[in-house]
Amino acid sequence: MFGNRLYLILIGGITVLVLVLFILVLSSGGGAPGSGQRIALTFWGVFDTKNNFEKVIADYRALYPNISVTYRQFSFDDYERELVNALAAGAGPDIIMVHNTWIPKHQDKLKPAPEMIPGEENRFFTVNDYQNQFVEVAQKDLVKGKDIYAFPLYVDTLALFYNKDLFNNAGLTRPPETWEEFNQYVEVLAETEGSTISKAGAALGTAKNVNRASDILMAMMIQSGVKMNDDQTKRPSFTKSVDGERVGERSLEYYTSFANPKSKAYTWNDSQEYSIDAFVQGKVAMMLNYSHQIGLVRSKASRLNFTVSSMPQANPEDARNYANYWAASVSNKSQNYIEAWKFLRYLTSKNGAIDYLNSSSRPSARRDVIDLQKNDPFYGLFALQALTARSWYQIDNEAIEDIFEEMIDDVNSGRFSVRDALRNAENEINLLTSSRQSEI
Repeated sequence: MFGNRLYLILIGGITVLVLVLFILVLSSGGGAPGSGQRIALTFWGVFDTKNNFEKVIADYRALYPNISVTYRQFSFDDYERELVNALAAGAGPDIIMVHNTWIPKHQDKLKPAPEMIPGEENRFFTVNDYQNQFVEVAQKDLVKGKDIYAFPLYVDTLALFYNKDLFNNAGLTRPPETWEEFNQYVEVLAETEGSTISKAGAALGTAKNVNRASDILMAMMIQSGVKMNDDQTKRPSFTKSVDGERVGERSLEYYTSFANPKSKAYTWNDSQEYSIDAFVQGKVAMMLNYSHQIGLVRSKASRLNFTVSSMPQANPEDARNYANYWAASVSNKSQNYIEAWKFLRYLTSKNGAIDYLNSSSRPSARRDVIDLQKNDPFYGLFALQALTARSWYQIDNEAIEDIFEEMIDDVNSGRFSVRDALRNAENEINLLTSSRQSEI
């Protein structure tokens, strides 16, 4: 009788232990779809609205009824400050949008993707998976060693916007493919008398009234072969010669030539209206910008006869396009980081990406979705350009943007020569990088 009682006690204890382990597995997020405790994920972003994620979140909720995701949009001016303050107070969101240049600056605030998920046999997401699914620039920006810090929702690049009516009137039958052709087009399209510009060929050459002026100059530098950073120290190195040529100086001189009255390419100055406004009003034939400006141009001038074309290249056989995009990551303060990463894996899967991209009108970061987008008359070229997109290590993208704009102004105002302006900018970024790296 005593033996039977002991046997029953052992069986009961084992049953209780199995039940406890089962509950723990479910609560960790490793159970079957729809099981486990209720988890509420918070998601902060900038340019996307709730509508952009509505379908993806609803579809994920259908698979995992116990997981809810609440998205909150911030203004660009407030976002980074609000995010840093919230994380410092331990009250930040689970999921955060990060700019592609932010990993050096905010890496300490992010939780890398886990190697394994409780209840899953295979590794969560490998670097090899990343290489196969996303474009190369995303891996270089968002993966450090074996640590995956963010998944890209899209990748945007600079491209050429041009006024078809102004092209037609000038007898230009196609957009320029190289910078040499671009210069020729500017000379044909521009209407100037001395330093007075009545019709601009391109919005280029200055800083304050050219949208994304610093990005355009960086793109020119990268195309020219400028080595933006030292491989080891990550310090700026764009004053260094490449194959005996001062490619950094040449790029800065070329960019500012469009604002130099003594140059044959003169077509723009500080008295012109802001580049997007001038383009919308038909006062400039060409501008360089990102795909998200297509909707803005359409909303401001529904009758404007414009289209987009690939970014002009220094060497079309070695295309290099400049990347600017946001990606989704997980805060190191998140108590639900496993579930947060699982949601991001779904969000950036093929089906999730298609839903998001259709809603947001953005070019894909996924290779398999690029195949679906490449024939789109407006967004197709941006999707294809993502395959050849480049970026560079920036310890603080906003501070570096200000330094680049100051460098452009220094040349245009005559305060410094091209060589000295470039050297001054490199020194400033060097000091900035040294200071921020010592804080990390």
